[in-house]
Amino acid sequence: MTDLSSKTFPAGFLWGTAIGAHQSEGNNLASDWWYRENQPDSPVAERSGDAVDSYHRWQEDLDLAAKAGFTDYRFGIEWARIEPADGHVSRAAIDHYVRIVEGAIAQGLRPMVTLYHFTLPLWFSAGGSWGRPDAIERFLKYLDAVAPILDAGVERVMTINEPNIVAVFPILQSGAAELADGIPVPDPGLTKVMIGAHRAAVARLRETHPELKVGWGVSVQDYQPAAGAEAQADSYAEPRDQVFLHAAAGDDFVGVQTYTGARIGADGVATAFDTSSPRTLTGWEFTPAALGGAVVRVARVVPGVPIIVTENGVATSDDAQRIEYTTGALQSLRTAMDAGADVRGYFHWSLLDNWEWGHWGPTFGLVAVDRDTFERKPKPSLAWLGGLAPKAAH
Repeated sequence: MTDLSSKTFPAGFLWGTAIGAHQSEGNNLASDWWYRENQPDSPVAERSGDAVDSYHRWQEDLDLAAKAGFTDYRFGIEWARIEPADGHVSRAAIDHYVRIVEGAIAQGLRPMVTLYHFTLPLWFSAGGSWGRPDAIERFLKYLDAVAPILDAGVERVMTINEPNIVAVFPILQSGAAELADGIPVPDPGLTKVMIGAHRAAVARLRETHPELKVGWGVSVQDYQPAAGAEAQADSYAEPRDQVFLHAAAGDDFVGVQTYTGARIGADGVATAFDTSSPRTLTGWEFTPAALGGAVVRVARVVPGVPIIVTENGVATSDDAQRIEYTTGALQSLRTAMDAGADVRGYFHWSLLDNWEWGHWGPTFGLVAVDRDTFERKPKPSLAWLGGLAPKAAH
């Protein structure tokens, strides 16, 4: 078992935290999720509201990450703020995100931005969302609008966060499935649109910003086959994540976002690795080594594409358990790298306890937040994980 230290990962390794715009900023008034949350009969259990006020407190968040020792910072640009009404681009919103990029660089943090993280402008969704005939064209216009943000010093861009989860939104929002039971088979039509939007975005960004490194982040569980069930495991994984991984061929990186895993039997059914193992606050099986298993599979599915772990973490109220989980995850990641996986970085989800898509209960953060005062309260895991940053990368 690998002992973790600042020498565990190579010089230049990206060592960061991740945060989502809608989940942390608060009052994303022009978005489809805000509209859905605030309907009188909303199926969303708890609304995001002020979230953790990162829209105004982003400097404090950057300071926490930088002082802990992290070298990289992944955050989201909110399309609904950039284009709150159809055809209207907010210069003030662009300037806001430019300041965050510049602030990150001033703190010694390399910025990675996510262009689409589940939330859309309400006008876009009301017109058919990703099913509208001009969906990809309008996404590209949004990419063009954020050029000043990218020009401010962004090094890496994620086009879409977890496209396979976006493609199961209709199933999840209907209440027909829960992610705690595993990822349902994504809608084939939405899968095609997500892949088309990503490929078009990569082409556009390479044309307009050739200096950027571009990829996307796929939700990848560690699907381990039972004895003799390798073909069944591959068939199970193909529509759920591998079709999205194949679409990353030729990208500058592919983001891997892993929290848990499952065993695939000869009948093609997913079951827990161990029914007696603890469950996290999201209901997922506590499986730290799932990260290494997922990375090994991704390296096999898209050989030659550098891998960045763009999300990994655990929903727990026990910070000692968070350190235990992250220790096991990083050990498994180092083992995967030793076996040949080309991994370039690790981003922990998340910097802050924030709104988790309808619920405040699942706490993933390295920093707790008082939701009345918005006071940031670092947990021991913040200094511990930041202290593992490769020294030569500072």
